[in-house]
Amino acid sequence: MEETKVAKSFPVKPNLKTKPRTPKQTSESKYWSSFKNKQIPKLLSIPSITFSPTPPHSFVAANSTSLSIFSSQTLSQTTTISSFPDVVSSVSFRSDARLIAASDLSGLVQVFDVNERNTLRRLRSHNRPVRFVHYPHHDKLHLISGGDDALVKYWDVAEGTVIHEFHGHKDYVRCGDSSPVNSDTFVTGSYDHLVKLWDVRVRDSSKSAMDFNHGCPVEDVVFLPSRGIIATAGGNSVKLWDLIGGGKLLYSMESHNKTVTSICVGRVGKDSGDESNQYRIMSVGLDGYFKVFDYGSMKVTYSMRFPAPLLSVGYSPDCSTRVIGTSNGIIYAAKRKIKGTEIKETEIEETEIGGTEKRKIKKAEDSAFWRIRPVESNEKRVLTSNYYRYFQRGQGEKPSEGDYLVMRPKKVKLTAHDKLLNKFRHGEALVCVLEGKNPGYVVAVMEELVSRKKLLRCVSDLDLVNLELLLAFLHKYCTVPKYSRLLLGLANKVVEIRADDIRASEVLKQHIRNLKSTVEAEIRIQQSLQEIQGIISPLLRIAGRR
Repeated sequence: MEETKVAKSFPVKPNLKTKPRTPKQTSESKYWSSFKNKQIPKLLSIPSITFSPTPPHSFVAANSTSLSIFSSQTLSQTTTISSFPDVVSSVSFRSDARLIAASDLSGLVQVFDVNERNTLRRLRSHNRPVRFVHYPHHDKLHLISGGDDALVKYWDVAEGTVIHEFHGHKDYVRCGDSSPVNSDTFVTGSYDHLVKLWDVRVRDSSKSAMDFNHGCPVEDVVFLPSRGIIATAGGNSVKLWDLIGGGKLLYSMESHNKTVTSICVGRVGKDSGDESNQYRIMSVGLDGYFKVFDYGSMKVTYSMRFPAPLLSVGYSPDCSTRVIGTSNGIIYAAKRKIKGTEIKETEIEETEIGGTEKRKIKKAEDSAFWRIRPVESNEKRVLTSNYYRYFQRGQGEKPSEGDYLVMRPKKVKLTAHDKLLNKFRHGEALVCVLEGKNPGYVVAVMEELVSRKKLLRCVSDLDLVNLELLLAFLHKYCTVPKYSRLLLGLANKVVEIRADDIRASEVLKQHIRNLKSTVEAEIRIQQSLQEIQGIISPLLRIAGRR
């Protein structure tokens, strides 16, 4: 019967993913890397930075006892306001960007006209330093402030009086933010580890609508565009809380090594691939790291290191400018080129009652970071066999989940003596390993020659030089326990087969004498060990009986 011929086959490994040669940079990391940094040196630390909500989105930075207003287009300083008796701690734009509210460490809150730089109101009610001040979104008449006296005050700016005073915190109040959909509700964070949700319509000033325990002194808090979620920063973590779910902790990001000092929310530009128009949380800390957190997939998508501790961060609503303030007084302002299609301005005509005057108000679509917008999921089109490009894929194409990869067996590299054995050149193979002086290889080749019944033939064919190599190897390794069984028997055969050559050569005689002395020394050692064993064995038996 003819033997069935078996076709050569290759092993198949299912669901095996290839490793890329170099880590591929994602579209979002390319987006954040496209911001070009520019250093703006100042004198002291920058505790607060905020952007104007209306175009052209200039930004203001608190620096010592003054406010510095910068152009987001040229990143150059345009205006300075220096009417403060102490260090400025916080600053906030009104929703129409015509007024700025700022607080200082003397306990004073001031309201300024941006264009005229005039002080319109001086609000004094705190008896300790004021740490934060905030204009509610879509509310032009009221103001929120909090300070080291553990009080949160809700102001009527026009009258210059306090409407509500909230007493819930037990330590310094450091931060706050208002709801993007309801100007009557806002949150505050304190060094008592608590974040409280307040409603100005509730008459009880000591009762908050909801409490959260961050676990560390709270440095910053911000509402997310998804309405019912807030982000808090404190310690080395940024935590997400679900207001609609009763204050449930959704996630805790702990990627910073030191205290997180400031966070803000911004939108990714339209030219960043699948992540376009999605919102991100940006955080800075005393470890010098700026991190971008995707709260949709719950992962850090970008990280950048700065040479100094970071205190504040701001991001423009048109996604073109990012500003970071440091403790050594340097502002790192980064600018990105944006396409003309990213910002579409629409004009809304409003007619005043009782008159014919019309005014045009420009609004930037999708520009405000508090705008409510669902996170878009742009699904990538799957390349299937229906497309011609499917058959034009190269070796760099990544396999999908259902693909099977046929792996070719790796070519085994053979040593020189293996190649000689494959060619049945046994004598040359033996000489090759004897010259290499690797005892493991030599014994392996000898065992292979024994299995082929060629070892004695190779020994008889050796010339005097190679025979000298063989005797030197036997003298050195014949007493090694793992080699002795084969080598001692081979030594006897060598002496028998090549006796005439050994008698005729003084060098070979010397090798035989060395071999004999080595074997005799080993025999003496074995005899001594047997004597010791004879002495110890009775003692071990006696000890075993006891």
